[in-house]
Amino acid sequence: MRITATLTALALTAALSTPMASAEIWGNTEVQIQAGGEFEHGFGNQSTGTITTFQHAGGWEYGDNFFFVDHSQYSGKNGYNDSAEFYGEWYSNFSLGAMTGSDLSFGPVKDIGLVAGFNYAPEVDSSWVLPGMRLALDLPGFAFAQFDITAFVHASGADSSLAGDFGAPFSIIDEDTSFMVDFAWALPFKLGSTSWSFEGHAEYIDGRTQVNNFGTTELESWILIQPQVRLDVGELIGTPSNRLFAGIEYQYWKNKLGMKGVDDNTVQFLAVWRF
Repeated sequence: MRITATLTALALTAALSTPMASAEIWGNTEVQIQAGGEFEHGFGNQSTGTITTFQHAGGWEYGDNFFFVDHSQYSGKNGYNDSAEFYGEWYSNFSLGAMTGSDLSFGPVKDIGLVAGFNYAPEVDSSWVLPGMRLALDLPGFAFAQFDITAFVHASGADSSLAGDFGAPFSIIDEDTSFMVDFAWALPFKLGSTSWSFEGHAEYIDGRTQVNNFGTTELESWILIQPQVRLDVGELIGTPSNRLFAGIEYQYWKNKLGMKGVDDNTVQFLAVWRF
């Protein structure tokens, strides 16, 4: 991991979080564990995985923030393709309606925001920035629903001197600017006396050309859909509601990481602790 990339990530996090966290008017923090399922890695390689996620969402006077950090542990057949990796994303949304004091609603849209996103993948020594806009939606029954449209800009990667070093770990040196479209939602519902939630996100990222230390690759556009179905377990066992959940997460990833024909189609057990 390059020190410069790490400092960039820490500086951005500090710059975004310091003034806003002190004025946060709502927030929730979760630890999620997803276990099982079979993941594709290309070239006929598969593995089972356990993913531990720490995430936080919170709102302040002029918008909201969301970030998560994943730690993924993969186990391949006969020990092949075993790996562990971290990955994180941060998004800050600045509400134009709140900042201007104007009603920007129209149709199902209740507000328009400016989004600043940051993605960081230390295992490939790269980061991306995602400037764009958000349409906050007012949909019946939904706790929230939002539609983001952002650029997908490669901000930092490995030094180009690694291009000919095939003994070096895989690193992204450069790639074309692309765009992302993302829909995120949460829909609570009841089944008898039990409380459930159907939530997640679906994204589309356009294809681009990538240069890494193995050469130049034409990446495919990808579609990633990660819906969850959660049961409020705490409510069932007599502890406070909205704290403990269990359920499943389904992942469909078409052209995973831009690799043509490499698709995830897997279900994992889900456990969530919210605090």
